[in-house]
Amino acid sequence: MYVASSRPARTDFRKRLPGTVFALGTVSLLTDVSAEMITAFLPVYLLFTLQLGYAQFGLLDGIYTGATAVLRLVGGGVADKFRKPKAVAAAGYGLSAATKLFFPLVGASAFGIGALMAADRAGKGIRTAPRDAMISLATPEDRLGAAFGVHRSMDTVGALLGPLVTFLLLAQIGMVPGPVFAVSAAFAVIGLIVLISFVREPKTGEAKGPRPSFKAGLGLLDDRQFRRTTVSAGLLGLATVSDAFVYVLVQKATNISLGYLPLLPLGTAVVFLAAAAPLGKLSDRLGRWRMFLIGHGLLLGVYALLFIPRGGMGVAIAALLLHGLFYAATDGVLSAKVSESAPESLRASGLSVVQTGQALGRLVSSVAFGLLLQYTSITTGVAVALVALTATLVVSYGINREQPASA
Repeated sequence: MYVASSRPARTDFRKRLPGTVFALGTVSLLTDVSAEMITAFLPVYLLFTLQLGYAQFGLLDGIYTGATAVLRLVGGGVADKFRKPKAVAAAGYGLSAATKLFFPLVGASAFGIGALMAADRAGKGIRTAPRDAMISLATPEDRLGAAFGVHRSMDTVGALLGPLVTFLLLAQIGMVPGPVFAVSAAFAVIGLIVLISFVREPKTGEAKGPRPSFKAGLGLLDDRQFRRTTVSAGLLGLATVSDAFVYVLVQKATNISLGYLPLLPLGTAVVFLAAAAPLGKLSDRLGRWRMFLIGHGLLLGVYALLFIPRGGMGVAIAALLLHGLFYAATDGVLSAKVSESAPESLRASGLSVVQTGQALGRLVSSVAFGLLLQYTSITTGVAVALVALTATLVVSYGINREQPASA
């Protein structure tokens, strides 16, 4: 999207986006192949092989998406305090890679799977804020949206490949978990090697702002605009149905074959890949918070489509299209928004505060939505999600209406 047909334009693009963005994008690509292999495999394995109920699945999914959210604060705080975001990120990537090696050992134990999912997400919690801090510290402020958009696009190539690898493995070997986890671990280890070998520790010796500490990071909430962003991100996370549930609901609502379930994340990933960079760039001009709210408006469309009875493949494609656009308009855009308001010395801490609020919201959402589906109908569950997200969007718009257009 950014690369023009002429060589000068391509050279200018490379100059304006530093190598750190592309190196970390490669790390995220490889790691996301690993993570999305598991994401694509678990709904089929847990719901249809182990026959878990929706409430149990919601609890495990909540663990996977947010139970270790507080470690985001730890990762961000340690990275700022010791000025070593690369080292902290490497620890997080390493922990996630190690957990993949143990999945085959726990077999069909829901408790064992849950514990390893928690450890895997602990690694994600530790690494996310330091990684995003490295991107933001290396990038001019007026290009933050573009930088995070490009990074998320590369990340999404991994999200695109992960379900495809899982699908091909299952087609060859059947519902056997061992090879899926082994291949997932291999991609995670390669990503860690790329991080250690090709990503440079940023120079933060003269970072501007308060002296880094856990208290100083939380103290960013004293700033009214930062506090409003954090609260709104948490509330919107609370009103967001997790990806795993979205794919299960799309399969059930459209009545497409169960065999397509592991492939549904591909639809989201393709759209995310195509739209993340241009929407990130657009957010630099339109306003990052405005784009973030527009993205959640697109998510409302996903929920609305699930009310169409037996919609078939057409409705499934439309839902995945909107789902991908939702992520393209929100994921990197939120990090860019926070990066412009958090001081350099507390960049990782600021990112971790907002990301923790969002992750905790999604944890509660997964558990609550699982219970809702367990004791009511799918139609009722989707209706509640639609009303909740609509109300939260109105509230978020209201408490952030004074934010400047460039924010």
